Amino acid sequence: MAIFKVEGGHRLHGEITPQGAKNEALQIICATLLTPEKVTVRNIPRILDVLQLIELLRKMGVEVEQLSDDTYTFAARDIDFDYLRSDDYRKRCTRLRGSVMLIGPMLTRFGIGFIPKPGGDKIGRRRLDTHFIGLRKLGAELDYEDGDTVFTIKAKNGLKGTYMLLDEASVTGTANILMAAVLAKGTTTIYNAACEPYLQQLCKMLNRMGARITGIASNLLTIEGVDSLGGTTHTMLPDMIEIGSFIGMAAMNQSELTIRNVSFENLGIIPQQFARMGIHFEQRGDDIYIPQQDHYSIETFMDGSIMTIADAPWPGLTPDLLSILLVVATQAEGAVLIHQKMFESRLFFVDKLIDMGAQIILCDPHRATVIGHDHRIRLRATKMTSPDIRAGVALLIAAMSAEGTSIIQNIDQIDRGYNNIDGRLNALGAHIERIDECALKR
Repeated sequence: MAIFKVEGGHRLHGEITPQGAKNEALQIICATLLTPEKVTVRNIPRILDVLQLIELLRKMGVEVEQLSDDTYTFAARDIDFDYLRSDDYRKRCTRLRGSVMLIGPMLTRFGIGFIPKPGGDKIGRRRLDTHFIGLRKLGAELDYEDGDTVFTIKAKNGLKGTYMLLDEASVTGTANILMAAVLAKGTTTIYNAACEPYLQQLCKMLNRMGARITGIASNLLTIEGVDSLGGTTHTMLPDMIEIGSFIGMAAMNQSELTIRNVSFENLGIIPQQFARMGIHFEQRGDDIYIPQQDHYSIETFMDGSIMTIADAPWPGLTPDLLSILLVVATQAEGAVLIHQKMFESRLFFVDKLIDMGAQIILCDPHRATVIGHDHRIRLRATKMTSPDIRAGVALLIAAMSAEGTSIIQNIDQIDRGYNNIDGRLNALGAHIERIDECALKR
């Protein structure tokens, strides 16, 4: 098991280009199961979750070819259904939450799908009801009993279009139902659909493959089912979470940084939220330039009350950036209330920041108040464990700004979402060493 040894106090300088979007990649790669024809996908991030999904498709019988470091082709001509009943398939799926989006494509094209309870981040209850309720409305039958480890879904008479109002604007739920609906008979209407840029990308790709989807970028999608889909070429957006991480990292470490090719029009409210934290930046074409700032001050509301930053479905703030905003606030001037509405337990990593000297009051599992040090007091180095992808990077940012050398364990969690993060940051001036934990003990 590898760990990060982080020497704090080094400012960053230079340019960095974000990787392809992790959350988009998981949707797009699952969608390649919808056609026997070749689908070429560009700007695929080489991160653990995505590489595991690609390998899973290979095991399922999909013809996968890597054309370059970030470009693959997929041809799902045949699927090995015996493998879908194997222990190896179950084990691989349980390590990867995105595997749940295999159900929709398999169900609509082959009439049956198997999926174990998916894994992923341990950030509280993340139910799958939205997925299964939507698929049932399309005519699928769910075979599952308490104690089972595998869901079996069948569409004996094929799927049929219908109207549905989702109980929550689930991104993966919307994607799963959308992929099932494109080959269903008749018209499907999905109200309260998620509308994140990555879901918009999925819709656009499916339309290029021959689907008929309207209402893209809204919460009301209409899908006219077609008989079959063809191949296409798709290029993924840059990862907005990584872009936000780099903005926060530059501010926290009083660094000058240029983030290249960010697809600014697809960042939504993200730049505005960092501006509310007092972080200065400039849009230069499709790049973001963050100048060196010795201080940044959190805004207050117009009546002078404490600023509150909360997550919400798109076009609200993505919950994946709240961990970054929270750690950046620890060295701001002023105070902020971070309200994590959409997931449970995701703020519990703040005890590590408190150990480092941060002034944080954990109000409850969903809310934390942060009183910034304004860089007058540096955080203290410590030993900590990464609980999930985003908290792991937030702790890495904290360690980079701390006084002394910190140890971060369980960095596989960080590798699930960030490609070669240590090498890319070291090229900018960071001092991060990836070492084997056993070697450290010796």
